[in-house]
Order: sequence, then structure tokens, then C-alpha cells
Amino acid sequence: MAEKLPLWKKWMYALGQLGWSLTSFAIGNALIYFYMPPEGVNIPKYITRGAVWAGLTIVGLVLGISRLFDAITDPLVATLSDRSKMKLGRRRGFLAISVLPFALLSFLPFFPPSSNYTINTIWLFTTVIAFYWFMTMYVTPFFAWMSELGHDPDERLGLSTMISITWALGFVLGTQIYLFQTMLENHGFTPAKAFQTVTVLYGIIGFIFMLLPIVFIDEKRYCEQHTVNEGGLEAIVTAFKEKHFAIFVIQDLLYWIGLTGISLGLVYYVTVLLKLPKEQASQVQMIMFLLSFLFYVPVNFLTKKLGKKQVLMVGFLVFAVNFGFAALLGKLNFSPYVQSYIVAILAAIPLAIFGILPNAMVADIAEAHGRKTGNYKAGVFFGARTFMQKMGQTIAGLVFPSIYILGKNEINEFGLRVSAIISLALMMLGYIVMLFYNEKEILEILKTKLATEKE
Repeated sequence: MAEKLPLWKKWMYALGQLGWSLTSFAIGNALIYFYMPPEGVNIPKYITRGAVWAGLTIVGLVLGISRLFDAITDPLVATLSDRSKMKLGRRRGFLAISVLPFALLSFLPFFPPSSNYTINTIWLFTTVIAFYWFMTMYVTPFFAWMSELGHDPDERLGLSTMISITWALGFVLGTQIYLFQTMLENHGFTPAKAFQTVTVLYGIIGFIFMLLPIVFIDEKRYCEQHTVNEGGLEAIVTAFKEKHFAIFVIQDLLYWIGLTGISLGLVYYVTVLLKLPKEQASQVQMIMFLLSFLFYVPVNFLTKKLGKKQVLMVGFLVFAVNFGFAALLGKLNFSPYVQSYIVAILAAIPLAIFGILPNAMVADIAEAHGRKTGNYKAGVFFGARTFMQKMGQTIAGLVFPSIYILGKNEINEFGLRVSAIISLALMMLGYIVMLFYNEKEILEILKTKLATEKE
């Protein structure tokens, strides 16, 4: 019988999430900013910035192709992790192998080696794709580990809440990249050198935090040692055939397309639509994530009263309202600063909801499936979930940069407003899909099994 994970070790696990959240921030959220900077940001032109093929930009292609590669490799890493017999453990071993290259590759894409556009483009594609490979090797087993470290739905909800807190802390620190850039510029750094320096610091700090769960958690002591009796492809196929999971990942795909489109464009919503300095984008992101912490306790309380499904649907509705407001930024007859703060405040509620609940829901689905079939393959379920998540990010990364420049060869107001409306529509579709999710059936399987075990 596996031991219950002590509280302090739960925090060691959760701090690993802070590490990879910070480490992945720059490439996930600021690659467009560095290679297609807004007007007034004096970063050299390293690659072609306009559309190069079918209306797509080089940065858009890099984000799209690398995220597609990332999505495809998720189920592969998941099945390898589920079937691994490494001495450190099937999850912990993967984390140990990937942590250093993951950290190094988090900043190398921001150091183009040449003044030649072609060489820099090749460098960008190569380093970003490699980054996502090692990120997958760390993140997919990390999430699957949560299902095994938490031994019942409430414990898994608690772990999911903790990693949501640490992810948000890492993301909030990440959002200050523009502020730290400005601070270094004030000390004589060029904009490019300042930005690059911050990405290096993020990689070093993230590496230290990502080491903590590897060092302090003995997987064999705190996890049940389950086996998988399916082949790799078979395990993936049966995961997607699980009806509860299929509905979950469809809504998750819609959510991530819409959210990524808004996230990639946030600095432009602030600088182009509201005509505010880029530092305000950092402030908006910091406020929305810090405020989201205020809703963590209410989200946990309401989830235990209403269920994960109902609370998640509320998150979709609030995000839809916020994205509708974002489409009107700069057109409203009051302070642009106040408008930016309204976006932050409205986003705080659903960020808390989507930060906590999806991982707990996947863990419940994986555990229920394992108890029903005898195949405990949490890695595959989390890998399949992140496959769909990253497919959403791939689509957004490929398409939204082109939407931002709609009608012109540069980012403009019309394209940004259209992008916000598209994200609104995707949130409403996600809400509709969740109507078909049967949470009661999953909980009944878990309750029945738990009652049997207690007897």
C-alpha cells in the first residue's frame, strides 16, 4: 500500500510546476513579441516579419509546426512513461532526463546566431522544436504523477489546486518579462540584450524549481505500482474511446484555441488598441493572475457543492463576456487604463477555474478507467489531453498571428478585434460541449470502488 504524500512534499511537487511554468513562459507567450515587436520597441529584425506563405508569418509557422510536433509526441512520451521501468520511477525518471535541456532550450531560441535571415529562421525552427520535445518529456509525466500521488478525488483536487497556484505564480513572474526588460534598458542594455538576459534568468530559476520533485519525492514509496497491459497505440485509442474523456478533450481543444489567441495578442491589445506602454501588459497579466488566487478557495468550495462540470461551465461564460469586452477595447469612452484592469478582473475568475479543475477531472477519468478495466494508464490520459491542448495552441499559434495582421502587413486594430470575437465564439462552443459531459457516472465508479476497498 502506497504511503500518503506529506504536505511539504506535496509542495515540492507543486513547485516543480512553478519551475516549468516560468521556464516555458517566454517561448509560449513572447516569441511573437521578440521577432515581430510592436511599434516603438527597437529590437533588430532577425527574420522576415511579414507574411511569407499563404498569409502566414515565419513566427506563426514556427509556433504552429513546433506545437504540432509537441502535440504528436505527447502520447508517445505518455506511453513510454506508463511502460517505463527506470530505477527512479516511471515518472520521476523522465523528469530527471529532461530537466536540464528543457531549461537550456527555454532561452536559446532568443539568441539568433547570424545577421542572415535564412540561418536565423533555421535556428528558430530547430531550437523551438527541440524545446517542446524536452518540455513534453518533463510535463506529461509530471501531470500523470498527480493521478498517482493523489489517492482519492479530494486529494487529487487538492494537488490540482496546489499546482494551479504554483503555475500561476510562475506565469505571473513570467509576465513581468517586459517590466524586467525595461529595467535593464534603463541600466544601459539594448532592448534585445535586455530581453535575452531575462529569458536566461527565467531558465536558471525554472531549472532549480523543476529539480525539487525529482530530489524529494520517492515515487516507489508514495505511488501504487500499476502496470499497463496494452500496446502503446492500443492504449491511446482506448483512451479516446472513453466517452467521458472524448467530450472533455473536445471542450479543452476549444478552450485552448481561444485562450491562446488572446494570450498571444495581449501585449498588442494593450499597445495597439489601448495605446498604452508595453509595461502595462505585464501589469495586466500580473493583476489577473494574482486576483485569481482570491477565487481558489471559492472554486474549491463550489466544486464540492456543485461538481466540477457546473463550475467549469461558469468559467466558459465569464471568459466569453471578457473576450467580448476585449473586442471593444479603445472604443469605450473611459480611461484605457481602467479598460485594461477590467480585462484583468474579469479574467481572474475563469483563470482560477480552469487552472484547478481540468487536471483534477482528467485524474478522475484516468482513475475511474483504471479501476473499471484494470489498466492504469494515467500517462496516456494526460498525454492525450495535452495532445489536444497543444493542438489548440498549434492552431492558435499558426492562425492568430495572421488574424492580427488581417487586411494589412502589420498588426492592426481590425485584426485584433476579430481575434477577440473568434475567442468569444470558441468559449461559447466549449460551454455547449460540456452540457454532454456525465460527471455523475465517473464519480459513481470511484465511490463504488472506494467503498469496496474500505470494506
